[in-house]
Amino acid sequence: MDVNMKNMTLVNMAKACEGILYEPKQKTAETELKEASCVVIDSRKIEPGGVFIATKGEKVDGHTFIPDVIAKGALGIVCERKIENCAVPYILVEDSFKALKDLAEFYRKQLSVKVVGITGSVGKTSTKEFIAAVLSIKYRVLKTQGNFNNEVGLPLTVLSIRAEHEIAVLEMGISDFGEMHRLSKIARPDICVMTNIGQCHLENLGTREGILKAKSEIFDFMNPEGYVFVNGDDDLLSKMKKRGIHSPVRFGLDPANEIYASDVMSKGLFGSEAVIHANLSVFPVKIPLPGAHMILNALAAAGVGMQFGLTTQEIKQGIAGVESVSGRSNVLSLPDYTLIDDCYNANPASMRAAIDLLSTALGRKVVILGDMFELGERAEQLHGEIGAYAAGRKIDVIICTGTLSKKMYQQALETKETGIYYFATRDDMLEELPHILKKGDTILVKASHGMQFEKVVAQLKK
Repeated sequence: MDVNMKNMTLVNMAKACEGILYEPKQKTAETELKEASCVVIDSRKIEPGGVFIATKGEKVDGHTFIPDVIAKGALGIVCERKIENCAVPYILVEDSFKALKDLAEFYRKQLSVKVVGITGSVGKTSTKEFIAAVLSIKYRVLKTQGNFNNEVGLPLTVLSIRAEHEIAVLEMGISDFGEMHRLSKIARPDICVMTNIGQCHLENLGTREGILKAKSEIFDFMNPEGYVFVNGDDDLLSKMKKRGIHSPVRFGLDPANEIYASDVMSKGLFGSEAVIHANLSVFPVKIPLPGAHMILNALAAAGVGMQFGLTTQEIKQGIAGVESVSGRSNVLSLPDYTLIDDCYNANPASMRAAIDLLSTALGRKVVILGDMFELGERAEQLHGEIGAYAAGRKIDVIICTGTLSKKMYQQALETKETGIYYFATRDDMLEELPHILKKGDTILVKASHGMQFEKVVAQLKK
């Protein structure tokens, strides 16, 4: 099997990123025409025959690792500085990050792979996991790893596609106007999935309508003959007009959607069961991950699966086999507690969904909440609403941590007088946590990624 990257020669790459190719004195035609084995920005991931893009970050300058990657057998380098007496060819560019995007865009055009692009305010990662699990029953699938969904992560994911892959399932995340336009130009999706329009990134995008406008840039470079799947239960997405030659396919719990679920039976923290109705097919599914929003993910996966020709039996198998991602509603049975690890990120909609999930647990329920970032002028109000919501859902213990979460704490106190705690910092809270928790508690941990609540999860695991 050819493991090299189709048409990714140094000559072609220099043209694609508008760089200048400098050859060593002992240049060979073979080197110029050899296809790269990989393209990376992390020197630790270089392989013999690979190309290293030297990028300058806030803490680390990739140019300092150029001797290392040459020693490891790199085919060539992309960099922003001239290299004296370089032992391998290098491509000089003005902006290495722009070169990364240009190279990913060029490479995508060389590939016959089908691309599923997923965006939305909440649930992108779990929807990606469901769709990839379903499609993997029949196809060789590459999916976004971790949080590689932005203007650095997405190009790197595209550059990791190989000839063996038949479908790429790509998560596409943004925080400002224009970003999705650039991501769409790289990914060129054949199928677009939109999970919902919530209240993320209001700081830059202003309103939910602004969020919809920014995320709709995903259609700028999509295959005009492709399909769009949207959450029809979302008030803004339900009104979406035709994109390309097809009308959007709507999924949701409402029977008015083209794809919907009936006979939903919650099994609490152990998932749910439902009957899916799609394209005149009706079939029961077992959804192993907890939360009502996981049913929507299963519906989206069913729709995309059918578009790629999977049978209902294959779709059932894929949904039943989906696995949770660390930090995303991951239920852990520990010796003393049941832990819902949802610390990867947070916004008002995902906070409510996680609190709803906790409310289905048996025994004493504890929620540890931290600040939600990028909410703009309404940040305090939105934090307060979450505090009131948690108190109204009969959660036994509410622990709030962080500057903005003080408002969460204050609003919770207005609804519920006992079992509510506030700590200015995460470390203060960790010190007191052993005195608050009891054996047998079910504990939800949730905050924006910048709060580093994975440290809370790590302590609870101890």
